[in-house]
Amino acid sequence: MSFMAARRAEEEEEAAAAEIHLPAEVDWEMLDKWRFFVMGAALFSGVSAALYPAVVLKTRLQVAQPPSPCLRAAAAILRHEGPRGFYRGFATSLAGTVPARALYMAALEATKSAVGTATLRLGVPEPTASAAASAAAGLSSAVAAQVVWTPIDVVSQRLMVQGSAAAAARYRGGVDAFKKILCSDGLRGLYRGFGMSILTYAPSNVVWWTSYFLSQRLIWGGVRYQMDGGGGGELRPGQGTVVAVQGASAAVSGGAAAVVTMPLDTIKTRMQVLDDGGERMTIGRTVRSLLREGGWRACYRGLGPRWASTSLSATTMITTYEFLKRVSAKDGPF
Repeated sequence: MSFMAARRAEEEEEAAAAEIHLPAEVDWEMLDKWRFFVMGAALFSGVSAALYPAVVLKTRLQVAQPPSPCLRAAAAILRHEGPRGFYRGFATSLAGTVPARALYMAALEATKSAVGTATLRLGVPEPTASAAASAAAGLSSAVAAQVVWTPIDVVSQRLMVQGSAAAAARYRGGVDAFKKILCSDGLRGLYRGFGMSILTYAPSNVVWWTSYFLSQRLIWGGVRYQMDGGGGGELRPGQGTVVAVQGASAAVSGGAAAVVTMPLDTIKTRMQVLDDGGERMTIGRTVRSLLREGGWRACYRGLGPRWASTSLSATTMITTYEFLKRVSAKDGPF
């Protein structure tokens, strides 16, 4: 054996010796689907309730005319509408969250499992296969969820902006808003901004899941260095360390996705909420309106609340999601 070959073999042995052994991944075939969806609906509803005020504030800032600073807008909601103002449209949003989240999780897990298996069979290296599977899963889950979520988004956002100058109509609740939108604009009114929603959430999910996978690899590299201390040996981090790394990776990927897709989200929100002199807002009309109001900076109104809510949501969602998969495994604790 040559010196280079011997050295390469030695390096491979060292890398294997310092390998981090993580808990086994729970894939789609291993899940008790009934438990997964029922428990998931309850857990994610609680997370949505905690983060909903930031979504309301973000939506108000995106449609405000003239624009208002974030803290002033929050204080105005609290002063004029009380704490309930931060939960306008929540019942409607929650009703749509359950089926939308079920579609999202089903498409996510099924696609990730199928694409990951197919790419590995083609001889693609494991890291590349995992990144491709994450990206494809993010894309398919976003498209699937929007079939349910877009009408809910339209109704809940109309309710969110009630009480502000941007509100074009008054509704007595989600059912009343649904009926009025259906009567005035038909089914097309409920799916207003559907294409823009796909353009917003599809790349957002691709960015999110890909950066989540890459962030985990980078963070685990640092953890391995800290835990190993240069001494080699197998490393088996506890569940607490695993959850901490997942949460940190989710926060990074959530913030990245929020920044990248913020202009698309602003355009989508204004299309779904505003009317221009009684005419339906189109993408071109919405962009021109934003540019008149404040240039390209207007597309980033509400970035602070959206960045915070997306990062917090990503952290809580992914830790809850991973916990959910573990307790929903067929051979799990229940």
